[in-house]
Amino acid sequence: MKDTKEIRSLTDSELVKRIQEEKELLATMTFQKTTGQIQKPSLFSLSRRSIARMKTILRERELEQKKK
Repeated sequence: MKDTKEIRSLTDSELVKRIQEEKELLATMTFQKTTGQIQKPSLFSLSRRSIARMKTILRERELEQKKK
């Protein structure tokens, strides 16, 4: 997930699913890091940022629903 517009086009359930997938990927990368198998350490920050973007969008939607 690179583009914010792409993330915003997803439904809430799709976002939750993608967040879970990213968290699993992050856990896998952490395991690879401890065993010395990781090839691109920069993917850690990209994965964390992606999770943060998706959580932010979910929170924005939640706040919009409360206003209505």
